[in-house]
Amino acid sequence: MTENKGERDLYREAGVNVDLGNEAARRYADVAKRTNRPGVLGGVGGFAGGFVLDVAKYPQPVLVSGTDGVGTKLAVAAATGRHSTIGIDCVAMCVNDILCMGAEPLYFLDYLATGALDVDQAEAVVAGVAEGCREAGCALVGGETAEMPGMYQPGEYDIAGFAVGVVNADKVIDGSSVRPGDIVLGLASNGLHSNGFSLVRKLVEQAGVGWDEHLPGWRGSVADELLRPTRIYVQAVLAALSAGLPIRAMAHITGGGLVDNLPRVLPDGLGARLSFDTWERPGVFDWLVRQSGMTLPEAARVWNLGIGFTIVVPVEAVNEVSDFLTDEGELVMPIGRIEACDGDRIVWEGLE
Repeated sequence: MTENKGERDLYREAGVNVDLGNEAARRYADVAKRTNRPGVLGGVGGFAGGFVLDVAKYPQPVLVSGTDGVGTKLAVAAATGRHSTIGIDCVAMCVNDILCMGAEPLYFLDYLATGALDVDQAEAVVAGVAEGCREAGCALVGGETAEMPGMYQPGEYDIAGFAVGVVNADKVIDGSSVRPGDIVLGLASNGLHSNGFSLVRKLVEQAGVGWDEHLPGWRGSVADELLRPTRIYVQAVLAALSAGLPIRAMAHITGGGLVDNLPRVLPDGLGARLSFDTWERPGVFDWLVRQSGMTLPEAARVWNLGIGFTIVVPVEAVNEVSDFLTDEGELVMPIGRIEACDGDRIVWEGLE
């Protein structure tokens, strides 16, 4: 026993506390229980997570996976000591991506890395992961917490996630059926979501504003607005797909904004004509555009500008799809139309 205790103390002196890691794992298991869904095998704590696929529901299953992180939004969380929503961001970035193929998220795993484990901080982050999984209807089946002294400054951490979903082969949405004249519907974002924060932090620093300040047109303090969690569109969009509504393509508006993300799901030779005057931008974006000196089209390659997800539908289905998603709690706006192009794949109207 003495030798083992000595080994543990040496490891702790090197910066790794095994006991804290075990305590964190126990707390993670408690919050993960809230995300259980049919198909989950066992629970958090083993070497791997298991899931039994419902082949009656998905007789021709196509597994869809995605992985992502939260980026330098983590620096805002660290500076403000507010960590409860970062996990939601991590889940949202992954599940919204796989949703674009029409996939139902089944389960999620997270990876949390830090220099020295702060159990309360880690629990807050993972509780956010569990909340994001609950919103998306998927199970948190496992993850990894890595304590790496010397890799991160005190209080710093990084988090990444991995989601697996499923869609039947005949229901995969790949954008191949998009046609000129189709309408682009925009689903409102919750603000910045998790992209463009390197520039955001620079602009906030240059302006000399504090985290607790309330700027004109902002819905809360600077910290409130910047840490507002990424919206999860899964439940509403899956309901629309289950109802058989004619959705031809979907895009998650993340890094690169509307300019780079919408064309990713359009066939070659097609682009979109979008209009800035079809939706109201949250005040944070207008402040950032003014501070940066960018034009709106330039800003639309950095931030979502108020549109977090787009859906392409035939023109005759616009009202039906919009009404359905509105009833599901989404704010839906027709923001443009699909057209043939031989140059820029996004053309803007409604410029100020």
